[in-house]
Amino acid sequence: MSKEVSELVITRLKAERRAWRTDHPHGFVAKPTTKEDGTVDLLKWVCEIPGPQGCPWEEGTYTLHMDFSHDYPMKPPKCQFRPVLPHPNVYPSGTVCLSILNEEEDWKSSITVKQILLGIQKLLKDEPNIESPAQYEPCNQYKNNRQEYLKKAREFAASLKKQPQ
Repeated sequence: MSKEVSELVITRLKAERRAWRTDHPHGFVAKPTTKEDGTVDLLKWVCEIPGPQGCPWEEGTYTLHMDFSHDYPMKPPKCQFRPVLPHPNVYPSGTVCLSILNEEEDWKSSITVKQILLGIQKLLKDEPNIESPAQYEPCNQYKNNRQEYLKKAREFAASLKKQPQ
């Protein structure tokens, strides 16, 4: 990396990891990745978000990559679904469009990993924000053919159903 990661960033991410291990919502996963040399990469996390009950996304478990910058927590992490969700508020790149992840909107340095993941799950549960669309096709379907949108969301969710271990 071109820039040394500050102690503030490392300290905060270690605290986030400790807090997550002691208290996280059922069915969610959030953990730092491992570098090729076997060390933990605190700047890159892989998360799993269970589909919220009572919505077309409920059957799926969604993989989200969180990339923390050298400016965290002053700037929010970049959150990307992989695979990309066909949702009006998810960009074609998989990046989540949500006000709490936008430093010019509702991001605050006190927002935790847990709050981010719960906020993203709530985005799936609630009506999409079609005033701030990130993907044309799902937004267009949501507005003009709601049943088709819901069918595609359910099919996508079923394709990402987590198998019992």
